[in-house]
Amino acid sequence: MPRRHLHLTGAADTALGTALRDLRTELGLPEGFPADVLAEAGEAAKNPDLSAHEDATDLPFVTIDPPTSTDLDQAMYLERRPRGYRVHYAIADVAAFVRPGGALDAEAHRRVTTLYFPDGRIPLHPEPLSEGAASLLPGETRPAALWRIDLDAEGRAVTADVRRALVRSRAKLDYAGVQRQIDRGTAEEPLALIEEIGRLREEQEIARGGISLNVPEQEVVEHDGGYGLEYRVPLPADGWNAQISLLTGMTAARLMTEAGTGILRTLPVAPDGAVARLRRSARALRIDWPHHVPYAEVVRSLDPGKGHHAAFLQECTTLLRGAGYTVFEHGELPTPAVHAAVAELYTHCTAPLRRLVDRYAAELCLAAVAGNEPPDWVREALAALPKEMAEGTRRANTVERGCVDLVEAALLKDRIGQVFEAYVVDVKDREPAVGTIHLADPAVVARIEGGTARLPLGERLNVRLTQADPGTAKVLFAPA
Repeated sequence: MPRRHLHLTGAADTALGTALRDLRTELGLPEGFPADVLAEAGEAAKNPDLSAHEDATDLPFVTIDPPTSTDLDQAMYLERRPRGYRVHYAIADVAAFVRPGGALDAEAHRRVTTLYFPDGRIPLHPEPLSEGAASLLPGETRPAALWRIDLDAEGRAVTADVRRALVRSRAKLDYAGVQRQIDRGTAEEPLALIEEIGRLREEQEIARGGISLNVPEQEVVEHDGGYGLEYRVPLPADGWNAQISLLTGMTAARLMTEAGTGILRTLPVAPDGAVARLRRSARALRIDWPHHVPYAEVVRSLDPGKGHHAAFLQECTTLLRGAGYTVFEHGELPTPAVHAAVAELYTHCTAPLRRLVDRYAAELCLAAVAGNEPPDWVREALAALPKEMAEGTRRANTVERGCVDLVEAALLKDRIGQVFEAYVVDVKDREPAVGTIHLADPAVVARIEGGTARLPLGERLNVRLTQADPGTAKVLFAPA
């Protein structure tokens, strides 16, 4: 599920920064790693297991990430072939550093995911690994699970292979820089191909009925002694890069299902009630959604740079609730087996520095390609992984919700009593004077109550801010 991204710019030492640190304490989140975990990570960083890695350092990989990222999971090198393309995709080989059953492994199972805050993160693995020896940093030789996926001229996957290899990234690129090079026509072919392949994969996504949500990223910025929320609209390069990751996740799922053992990322089709609710939100936000037009087609028509479109994209993420991880063995696929948004068999395998399950998916695929049984340590952990990942995802969602509430309360705390223009995007069936609004400016979604008349779903409404308390992270409006 796409996350609601928030980044804090230049405010780490302000009251908001303090409140975010208090939130970490309130949620009981770890402040650092135990001494035995750090010691094991330090030793592993110096002595990784490279016994099964071939040399692929001749391939000129690059990474594409946000400018400040140093936990680099993926690197790519793209080639044109006579009748299609070849995708070389290197994924950090975390298993080369983590000893099954050791302190580092146990700590990763406790943390499950990296947790993101507007002003920082709580990593899954210690920084000497996640930002050092295991990260695909430029100019450094690193162990990786190296995928090679051949595509035909229409972008369909025809063959795939994955093996352990040593790789070396040539450059750390960011999305804006990649977009500039492509727009100016200065990108060399291996980089320029990300647009060509990305667009073909987007066409494949449309053909199979899949959908990618380009949810805008919010930045919290300081100005004039206060706070503001600004949107970062995803660039086309963001989407093309994501298509390579999706391609790898679908390929990995197919390899596991052919081998008979694996773990899938699944999502049931959204129930009719959830779709009906989203249609109400569309009407409220003036989104044209003819009855005969599929949801995916509507989403693809949106411009995330427009405020009401951005608000609807946020609402669209509700249809992705219910995603989970499902283990299968002996070739017996679960029901459902498909991820409804991807519209295909799919698994998470491209972010092992930040997500526990990806390390196991990589091992299952490596074993499948080699014609081997999965390692014992993988089989022994499989049954517990869905519950572990569900708990880790729940914790990440709690962090996200807490951060959003806190940031919005801090943003509005000095504006109590002011009147704002808003869209009414939802109304409670049994309490028609209570509902949800999306402010036109700033981009805040909040509860509204306190009136006596039924809220006008689908209409604009002037609302008055009645509560904005960073201490309780609560924001409340009433009709003006």
